[in-house]
Amino acid sequence: MNILILAGGRGTRLWPLSRKAKPKQFQKLISDKTMLQETVHRLFPEFALENIFISTNKEYLNEVKAELPEIPKANIIAEPASRERLASILLFMASIKKKDFDSPILVLPSDHLIKNRKSFQKAILAAEKFIKSNPDYIIILAEKPTFPDTGLGYAKKGKLLKSIGNFEIYETKYFKEKPNLKRAKGYLKSENYFWNTAIYLFYPSLIEKLTKEFVPDNYKRYKTIKEARGKKNYNKIFQEEYSKMDNVSVEYSIIENYQNVALLPVNIGWSDIGSWTVLKNCLSSPDKSFIKGNYIDIDSKNVMVYGSFNKLVAGIGIKNLVIVVTDDIILICDKDHSQKVKEVIKKLEKNKDFGFV
Repeated sequence: MNILILAGGRGTRLWPLSRKAKPKQFQKLISDKTMLQETVHRLFPEFALENIFISTNKEYLNEVKAELPEIPKANIIAEPASRERLASILLFMASIKKKDFDSPILVLPSDHLIKNRKSFQKAILAAEKFIKSNPDYIIILAEKPTFPDTGLGYAKKGKLLKSIGNFEIYETKYFKEKPNLKRAKGYLKSENYFWNTAIYLFYPSLIEKLTKEFVPDNYKRYKTIKEARGKKNYNKIFQEEYSKMDNVSVEYSIIENYQNVALLPVNIGWSDIGSWTVLKNCLSSPDKSFIKGNYIDIDSKNVMVYGSFNKLVAGIGIKNLVIVVTDDIILICDKDHSQKVKEVIKKLEKNKDFGFV
């Protein structure tokens, strides 16, 4: 099995800490390791270094090398432009050897929290065993939702396909990416809906076939890049073709359109840390305050303060707020609206205030 860790995103929902210059996968949010380092290290010792690959944007290449000196340099893939997950996966497939098409690929985001490392590793091995017997399937690791998150994908389990050890694998009856709040609340009440962790396992030949069917333009560009490898003009072709790939996610383009998607429910303490409220709930109880930095308080409840120690923040009688303090920005928002941070970035970009993005 080869493992592809996707580390090229911007993590805009954790702005202003997560910025274009240093997005959340390169931040130490949970421990003394960055989220990228946490992602790699939780694979040890079950999976070998030579089978771990990192896909990142070219501007983060030096950061990845500095954080992960143990990863072979040849295993770090630099994207010439920011594109969605499907393009990153295709670029990886264009880079591997022909023999690697006989091995499944595990795709992992680089900025998620997983608390139960051993269960996570066991789930991967169970998924691999299933895929080897069912190569026409894509398998999703899926976690039971704990609150109605509108920033995630949800999968509904269907009939049982296979039991492997303590794990059960089901057909995916229905998949919905980022539902509205009403739907998300309904999914939370049901016993049959799970969060899509965006952790996938599949054979590269299957994704090649499905890309050709559902995203034909990306398939043509992928084939052009693959066939140009080793030629003198490869870099030019690679940069031109990759930059023109459709900016579509693997969820919308393939997962929602393909019939043979299997769901493996897990209990691994997973979170994508997709907003300040989610991060707060990962670091403390949902009804308690979390404070990092220089803060003084009088009669406040259920607040998150994420700041520095060289700037004092004082709170008086406030409730349910998130306050984030960096050297140049102060963010204050209601904890129930922290998903809307992306809208602030859109306004800044519209006003061409790129220095704050």
